[in-house]
Amino acid sequence: MNKIMIVDDDPVQIFTVEEILKEAGGKYELISANSGRDCLQLLKNKKIPDLILLDIMMPEMNGWDVFAKVKENPKWREIPIVFLTAQTDPYSEGFGKISADEYIEKPFDMEELKKRIGKVLQRK
Repeated sequence: MNKIMIVDDDPVQIFTVEEILKEAGGKYELISANSGRDCLQLLKNKKIPDLILLDIMMPEMNGWDVFAKVKENPKWREIPIVFLTAQTDPYSEGFGKISADEYIEKPFDMEELKKRIGKVLQRK
């Protein structure tokens, strides 16, 4: 069973993604964090996922900062990261596509989300 961490400051977004992934028939163990700091704390407490779904626009610590912290830590740098965000300006989209394993714009199609998560996990 693959572990997926959902990092988003919007509880409705976390709930929506959890519901979509639960439809996959128990294929995933889900971990949620409502901030970048919570994400890093869970990682420090050895809650290491197989994949992180990461929002970019969050208060205090945005997704870019979380991404940098994860990738600079040797214990975490191999965790695939999928940006799941409404931030669609050309810079964010371009950088997201070259730096992360996937870049998915909100609102997203449920089937497309499941397909792209499966694709990233197959590469591991």
